[in-house]
Amino acid sequence: MSVSPMAYETQFFGFTPQTCMLRIYLAFQDYLLEMMAVVESVVLKKLDASPGGRVSRLDVRKSTEKFLRFMKDHFDQLFGKMEEVLLQLVLSIPPNVLLPEDKVHQQYPYSEEQFQALQDEISRLREQCRAEAAAGQALRAELEEQKAVQAELERILQWFDGLENTCREHGTSNFRESFAFLTQNSKKLQDVLKDVKEKSKKLKRGDE
Repeated sequence: MSVSPMAYETQFFGFTPQTCMLRIYLAFQDYLLEMMAVVESVVLKKLDASPGGRVSRLDVRKSTEKFLRFMKDHFDQLFGKMEEVLLQLVLSIPPNVLLPEDKVHQQYPYSEEQFQALQDEISRLREQCRAEAAAGQALRAELEEQKAVQAELERILQWFDGLENTCREHGTSNFRESFAFLTQNSKKLQDVLKDVKEKSKKLKRGDE
């Protein structure tokens, strides 16, 4: 069997020419075996119909195997020639023939160096796309962080607005006055809390 790759023929036929020839060879082999089995059965029937002959069934089997080897040897020689003819004249594509799906290569020919440069450019663009995607992801993360900071700032501004409204209700519009007002009220609350704790301790001692 031929060992040539015949890749272009495989692209066109959808199967390797060597596979086709192998299937033809196996089909002939199977047919030859079936034919010899039929011939042997006919000879054995004639042998059974004429008892007293000097030919035994074992002799028939040996003769069948000998004839089968003879046929197989000659068939292999003939098939080798047939395979050579079929692979060269039937299952091969001439060098000057271009398949329709490959005509684009004829319209836009590229040398090996140009093709390698194109591959390098594709790799560079792919890496650039990955870098831009990573940068975009980082920008999105930063944007989310800025949104969180903005929300916190808005919350603080709302707190200051509420503080300012509270101070206005108590007659203080200046920020320093408001801060002093809150400090004073906070100290008063601490004193009240301290007084409550002391009274609570005294009550516990009285209960004891």
